[in-house]
Amino acid sequence: MGNFFGKKKPESRVTEQDKAVLKLKQTRDKLKQYQKKIQLSQEKERVLAKQCLDAGRKDKALRLLKKKKFQDGLLDKTDVQLENLERMVNDLEFAQVEIKVMEGLKGGNEALNELHKIMTLDDVEKIMGDTEDAVAYQQEIDDLLSGGIGQDVPDDDELLAELGQILDSEQEVQLPDVPVTDIDLPEVPDHELASEKQKDSGRRMEAVAS
Repeated sequence: MGNFFGKKKPESRVTEQDKAVLKLKQTRDKLKQYQKKIQLSQEKERVLAKQCLDAGRKDKALRLLKKKKFQDGLLDKTDVQLENLERMVNDLEFAQVEIKVMEGLKGGNEALNELHKIMTLDDVEKIMGDTEDAVAYQQEIDDLLSGGIGQDVPDDDELLAELGQILDSEQEVQLPDVPVTDIDLPEVPDHELASEKQKDSGRRMEAVAS
């Protein structure tokens, strides 16, 4: 029980500006309700004035019209008041946004200042110098491991010259193309072949006779 009654209430997050905006909005809503009430009354009195005219009661119809004119003036005044209230509400809400922006900028500047205290320009320069030295030292180690120390790296002009020599040597070794043409061969006479066959058969017959 002691802990229950001794418990502190949580702090309210509603600011005085929030309360002022809420009050202005409530006043605005009441004015709108008042306007709506007047407009409904005017509509009823307009119908009643028409009925009075139809019934020949012109004096009462004129009184109703005078009342309507008075209510028109009230509506004009409430319009001006509503406009002022809306402007005030917008100004307060925008001021609250500006306050939050300023608080955010203030917190950001404080954080930056704390970081600047932790790391100064001298610290940054020292870190960058140490980094360059470490990179150069690592490069030396890589050159030693790869056997790159003492080797000259050819430049682009030397490589292009070597490439031109390779192309020239390939052109010298390449043989010229032999043109392909149709060759007309002479025809072999058939009678020579026939005479040769006759000579062979005669020799065979002489060999048989002997």
